[in-house]
Amino acid sequence: MKKWYSYALCCAMAILLVSCAPQHGDSRTEADGGTSPRQETALEKARREGYVTVGFANEKPYAYATPDGQLTGEAVEVAREVLKRMGIEEMNGVLTEFGSLIPGLKAKRFDIITAGMFINPERSKEVAFANPEYSIGEALAVKKGNPSNLRSYEDIAGSKDVKVAVMVGAIELEYLAKSGVSKEQIVTVPDQPSAISALQAGRVDAVTMTGPSLQAMLDSTKDDQLERVMDFEQPEIEGKSVRGYGAAAFRKEDADFREAFNQELEALKQSGKLLELLEPFGFTEQELPGDMTAERLWQE
Repeated sequence: MKKWYSYALCCAMAILLVSCAPQHGDSRTEADGGTSPRQETALEKARREGYVTVGFANEKPYAYATPDGQLTGEAVEVAREVLKRMGIEEMNGVLTEFGSLIPGLKAKRFDIITAGMFINPERSKEVAFANPEYSIGEALAVKKGNPSNLRSYEDIAGSKDVKVAVMVGAIELEYLAKSGVSKEQIVTVPDQPSAISALQAGRVDAVTMTGPSLQAMLDSTKDDQLERVMDFEQPEIEGKSVRGYGAAAFRKEDADFREAFNQELEALKQSGKLLELLEPFGFTEQELPGDMTAERLWQE
């Protein structure tokens, strides 16, 4: 009887020990004494599954779907290359209204925002931006050789006989006025092609719009008598540069994902590959982000 009792007791203890032992793949946290499983991070999950889900707003040239349903754009192609270098081969896109991208990210509808979103302090309170992948400022187009020697809005203001074409309602109207350009110097046009036509016809001496927009217009016009002012000086309005910087965005808790993304993005910058990825979407060397970081932009 004693032997049977001892045998039963040993079996019970063995079962208890097995049930209490950590199962394979069951990580435990140090903070709770090893009693709770550690949750898999978004980065670990993406690497394990080989794909990630991204939110985009269907806005050219940043992120959009082609007629055949392919996801592309500067933000998409940069993210695609970065993620491949991180071992994540596939991206699934979730089309979202721009204003719903941050709420969607926080609600875990997707893991990254790849929409070319500008970094600013307000958005940085809600999400963790990667370092910028591009910058956008104003740009100027002139006749070949830049006969009026224009390299800034101040140069236009200082040459009263110079005229500049601007699209109706564009923010450049405000920038020009605050840079000292008179109303008599500004020729408003209904759209971007009309601005280029005015320059070609000699009705104006310059055209201004954002860099990628201007580059796209010049590329489509294919007029070798026009050129972009590549050493254009960005205007400062009320003491601040108008240049904006765009980046991918992550949830605050996904710090490891953001850090790994930044490391590979920096490698793209250093190798020159980043410019190669941006160029098909109308970006030039003037739109590279330089050494600007998300942290610096959070504080501005």
